[in-house]
Amino acid sequence: MFFAGGGMELTERKLKILQAIVSDFIASAEPVGSRTLSRRYGMGISPATIRNEMSDLEELGYLTHPHTSAGRVPSDRAYRLYVDSLMDRFELPDDEKARISEQLTRDVTELDKTIMRAAGLLSEITRLTSFAITPKQGENRLRYINILPADPDTVVIMIAAESGKIKNTVLKIKVPYTDEALSLLSKSMTYSYRGKTISDILTMDIIRNFETDIEAMSRLAANIIPNFMATLESMLDIDLYMDGLTNIFSIPEYNSLEKAKMFLEMLNRKDSFTDVLVNRDEGVIITIGNENKDDMMHDCSLITATYHIDGKLVGKLGVIGPTRMNYDKVTSVIEYMTENLSSAFEFSPG
Repeated sequence: MFFAGGGMELTERKLKILQAIVSDFIASAEPVGSRTLSRRYGMGISPATIRNEMSDLEELGYLTHPHTSAGRVPSDRAYRLYVDSLMDRFELPDDEKARISEQLTRDVTELDKTIMRAAGLLSEITRLTSFAITPKQGENRLRYINILPADPDTVVIMIAAESGKIKNTVLKIKVPYTDEALSLLSKSMTYSYRGKTISDILTMDIIRNFETDIEAMSRLAANIIPNFMATLESMLDIDLYMDGLTNIFSIPEYNSLEKAKMFLEMLNRKDSFTDVLVNRDEGVIITIGNENKDDMMHDCSLITATYHIDGKLVGKLGVIGPTRMNYDKVTSVIEYMTENLSSAFEFSPG
């Protein structure tokens, strides 16, 4: 295999050396020298020849040379070539696959809880900061509405969508009610709006729909429906779940308190980070270092994959961490998890 670059060929030998450097640096976090490569990887060539090849790779922009070390470290360009062409496919062990499948297919009646569990599991397996975002909900359809008594002047509105997303709102009401009245209103609203999309319901004149000759029921509905609509509108929001923020403190790149602080500040800008995730393409997407448009992410790699609900609604799951990331394993874990999420939601009752 040959690649052109800078007027110099990227030969098979250079590719082999580059692959070894990237793999070694990912594992050790230490700059890699020619003697290390010669000793560990049995390339059949002298350290002097390896040094020459490493100099060429540096000239081509694939390696950098830290001032305090005789070794080299991969550049963003090297990681990109590694991810696209050089890394081996990582096969997850059967016990890890079984663990993922069990965790993500257990009790999938509530979307939010399952997605939170997925983010936690991904962080635990990869030892990186993980995240998950729920799908846009506009085309999601209502499954049921339940209005439950809490105390004499408080009720709880529970709205469940077909995807499994559930929203609860506690509401103080100004009119007396009976359990029977709440039950009747719940059943009436469920009958009227089951199967309709959230976007469609938000355009309806619901209060007019529930005008009734029974004055008490009419006043109860007038108290509850505005809050029902506000809760429904909040379901359109995309929820971001994060896990493993403290994992960065065990990563050498963040030994510096300043770097760790910058990383946490970047993730604390949740609206900005959510926008980045929402605007990424579907499928498995890996952006490395300067490929990320956000300046605060130029020292990071971001891996995302999409999952589906009923083949339509799309959410994202992924990790963010240093560019020195175990790309082969992380990618395989994320792919397997999103496959399980899509399967779980496809076959869950709804």
